[in-house]
Amino acid sequence: MSARQWGVLLVLCGAVFLEGIDVAMLNVALPVIRADLGLSTGELQWVMSAYVLGYGGLMLLGGRAADLFGRRRMFISWLAVFLLFSGLGGFATEGWMLITARFVTGVAAAFITPAGLSVITTGFAEGAERDRALLIYSGTGAGGFSLGLVAGGLLGAADWRWVFFAPVAVSAVLLAAALVLIPRSPRPERAPGESMDLAGAVTATAAIVLLVLTVERAAHGSAVTTAATAVAGLGLLAVFVAVERRAASPLVRLGILRAPLVRSNLVALLFAAGFFGFQFLVVLYLQELRGWSTLRTSFAMIVIGIDAILSPTLTPRLVRRFGNARLILGGMLLAALAYALFLPVGADWTYALMLPSLVTLGLAFSLAYGPLTIVATEGVDEEEQGLAGGLLYTFFQFGAALGLAGATAVNIAATPSSGSPAALLDGYRAALLVPFGAAVLAAVVAAFGLRGRKAEAAVAGRGVEAGAGAGAGVDGGAGTDAGAGTDAGAGTEGAVRAPVAP
Repeated sequence: MSARQWGVLLVLCGAVFLEGIDVAMLNVALPVIRADLGLSTGELQWVMSAYVLGYGGLMLLGGRAADLFGRRRMFISWLAVFLLFSGLGGFATEGWMLITARFVTGVAAAFITPAGLSVITTGFAEGAERDRALLIYSGTGAGGFSLGLVAGGLLGAADWRWVFFAPVAVSAVLLAAALVLIPRSPRPERAPGESMDLAGAVTATAAIVLLVLTVERAAHGSAVTTAATAVAGLGLLAVFVAVERRAASPLVRLGILRAPLVRSNLVALLFAAGFFGFQFLVVLYLQELRGWSTLRTSFAMIVIGIDAILSPTLTPRLVRRFGNARLILGGMLLAALAYALFLPVGADWTYALMLPSLVTLGLAFSLAYGPLTIVATEGVDEEEQGLAGGLLYTFFQFGAALGLAGATAVNIAATPSSGSPAALLDGYRAALLVPFGAAVLAAVVAAFGLRGRKAEAAVAGRGVEAGAGAGAGVDGGAGTDAGAGTDAGAGTEGAVRAPVAP
């Protein structure tokens, strides 16, 4: 890569680093925030969920905006919004104020992230160069999460408000660097009448909010309310699909939804659901049941960040040797193992008993996250790279919101009203089944990636044989069978696609 490419990658990695550190710092500071503002468990979950709903709900719009209005422009403009509202969150005195600030910060991230990812996928040649850039990018995000665990513990021990003020300084540095390093590019050409699909954005966001609310309220809301929100959410998803079919400039061109892309996005959703739900429960267990400080909790969980080292160093070698599909499946299996190891958690577990689960989860993340990013953007036209990135992160953040809501709902339902340590432990154990189930389901979906790769390889082999037979027939002056010609064409297509299969 050239020096300019390294400079651009540094800025974009800084942005994803900021996202990771922002989420991690807040995660370990949640119990302190609850104590200071007097939040319930449901309200506390919404401090996290508001961010991921704004992030995931508007990610598609953010990706499309990057394609239509310019990646650099969207990245820089919304980074300024992120800076502003991150700082405002630090001044919150009521739960609703903090939740509102987190929602708007998530909206800003929804425009920043797909714009940054599409700068990489359009600025680096598809293949080894782009794969390397994406793996460095994902590893940096993991590094931000790891550092955020420690920083959140340190800042939370002093005053939780610094958890919101610290990202302001990072954002300001990134904003200045982005203005200098990210190259200007001509404004993307748009067809006459092409515009933003606001109807699609509104229906998609509303559907996501309602479905997450359905899960969150299932444990402590009436059956009628739960059913009504579920039906409304699914109905809005159907409306969204209908809008996209008829829109002149759809938010999501439905033809982009190829099998590998859909599969990778679904795996990302399930993986995020397990990962965020598990983190939330472990932090509550360590601080509220065991009485650990925020700093001690952050140092305990930092081993999950081992992927910050492995993603840019070991993972590229494993991708070259085993391919993306095998690594994704391996990551999902390791995640399921990590959650299974934590299921029998006790009230007096030593850190040595927790460590295997945390390390295994870090290994799972290092295997899966980068390859999922590669598969989700592979083979997509340049003018739709923002959309591809938006789809991936929409699924990832939607999964995070569902995982948080699901784990919270089960925790509340399974915790007896006595509030004793034994009651709290029962609630945590039951809720840990949510991330475990999500990881198992993700592994099942990921396994179809291996089957798809074998099928395409077989088609490619048949195509080569058919092509050879057709060539022999032409040389011999024999007639060409129409069916054989079709098979040969299909085989040739398979042979072209097979090398880029996930």
